[in-house]
Amino acid sequence: MRKIINGKVYDTDTAQIMASDRYWDGNNMERNGRNQYLYVTPRGAFFSYRFTMWQGELDSITPLDKGDAKSLYEKLPEQDIEAYTRRFGEAEEA
Repeated sequence: MRKIINGKVYDTDTAQIMASDRYWDGNNMERNGRNQYLYVTPRGAFFSYRFTMWQGELDSITPLDKGDAKSLYEKLPEQDIEAYTRRFGEAEEA
């Protein structure tokens, strides 16, 4: 999906997925017909992409600031740890 928001292009084809809720649960990969992804653009901008399979709903892109992106990353179950480290720094050991 490609969308222009506030004069900036957000494109899922050129951005990197950092995290998502798309995983195999034994039946399917979609969470109630919807999935959410956290992306980072090549220039370092974060955005959320919501995909829907439901008629009458539209896919959407929402730009995120760094704090909101980090928060979303931590909520999504499928995570790219290397992407996290590159964008947010090394995580502290628990």
